[in-house]
Amino acid sequence: MSPFSTKHLGVLALLALAGCADTALTGGRVSGSAMPNASAADDPSAVRVQGTFSPVDSAGGIVNTFHHPQALDGAEVDDPREVLARGSEEGPIAYTTRLHGCRKMRYDTVGRMLADVGVDLAATETTSAGALYRRSDQAMGAPNYAARVPETIELTTASASRLFDVLVQAAPEVIANLGSVPRCQVAGTGVTLFDADGQCNADGLTCLLGEPASADHVALCNAALSESPTPEKGQVLAVAALLAAAATCE
Repeated sequence: MSPFSTKHLGVLALLALAGCADTALTGGRVSGSAMPNASAADDPSAVRVQGTFSPVDSAGGIVNTFHHPQALDGAEVDDPREVLARGSEEGPIAYTTRLHGCRKMRYDTVGRMLADVGVDLAATETTSAGALYRRSDQAMGAPNYAARVPETIELTTASASRLFDVLVQAAPEVIANLGSVPRCQVAGTGVTLFDADGQCNADGLTCLLGEPASADHVALCNAALSESPTPEKGQVLAVAALLAAAATCE
């Protein structure tokens, strides 16, 4: 073999090795300078990014850094300055959470509330509010000390239903006896829940709820009266509903 042909064979071998190396690095696809006329659109596996990007706009700065949203997954995030101002006005969170928290009213507390508005808890009649209250201790989540079971702290469907049953049964006694309750008397004269026209009395509702009755309280009470088949049933439902709202933080 002549020296001329040997030189050309060496060059061809180097070109072949370079082509193999380029093919191996690209996974069998010829790219770059090997096919100068090929475009990214001809390669189905190429990553295509649309849009124009500016290095200046992508860099971090005062006017283009990430803006934290005021809502995360639908939960509103308060402004820290508003939280600080509210804390200075209302007090520390450890204190305000006790004021705004609402747990199930304890069984004994319900009894004291009923007795305070004129209900006889010692009544022995089967259908009386007092007898129903005494039979409802477990349904209302009262503690069972013999079984070492503490009182429930959350209002369940069963305890709420039984609480409403007791309040409906107690409403006639409340209507009849509220005026004789000492705390509901002014100069020896007791207030009434309903006036001579059968409408709800704001002074009576104030004594019933233990807080000043608002115009909405009176309106809701009168709405219960107007939507009931008889005035007597309307009064019972109105009193029971207001007591239930007071006992369940509604």
